Amino acid sequence: MNRDKGTLYLLPVPLSDGAPFDACITAGEVDVLRRLRYFIVENVRSARRFLRKADPAFPIDESEFVVLDEHTSPADVPAMIRPLSQGKDIGVISEAGCPAVADPGADAVAAAQRQGFRVVPLTGPSSLLMALMASGFNGQSFAFAGYLPVEGGARQRRLREMETRVRREGQTQIFIETPYRNNRLIAELCRVLPGTMLLCVASDITGPRESIITRPVSEWAVAEYNYDKVPTIFLLHG
Repeated sequence: MNRDKGTLYLLPVPLSDGAPFDACITAGEVDVLRRLRYFIVENVRSARRFLRKADPAFPIDESEFVVLDEHTSPADVPAMIRPLSQGKDIGVISEAGCPAVADPGADAVAAAQRQGFRVVPLTGPSSLLMALMASGFNGQSFAFAGYLPVEGGARQRRLREMETRVRREGQTQIFIETPYRNNRLIAELCRVLPGTMLLCVASDITGPRESIITRPVSEWAVAEYNYDKVPTIFLLHG
């Protein structure tokens, strides 16, 4: 571990624009980010907005931002963490929630770990863990599957695989969808999965429209809902 070199700090941000800022971000995190001037971010505009909310006096114009998103080449990542070898600390900021969890920031963390730099995760909201906490499902054995395949056949096979894991191992299955397809996904789950399987839909966590509901698939099939364009987590259990 290069203790005499810079530290890579993982800075969680609020999950929702409507969430109370001080309820999601600790005072300790604000103290850390005030010292930073170099940031690896998923989106520069939202990162700058986050820093201004954290500290209206933050010297944005004295700071440097490099973008690490889904389009970034892995070959470009080592150069992004080069300031660590020069003794400079770096902050990683995602679009929402915890960096490096279902997030491109994981590539920066992996590069820092390979080179022996110190990596410090700071406390903040994780939509995956908060959804699991509120679902009533197994919190000792769970898996995050990310986005389901887009192609219909592969998508249904993945759902069947998750159903098998739930039935055989009691393992909670967690996944996400592009927000504008949330309603279609629920309808598909109701067509493909057994009506007795439990589905938790956790939407706009910490936000003004927060809704975390667990019910059998058969009840979702006749329920009224509208989750389109709202960040949502889906969980399955038996």
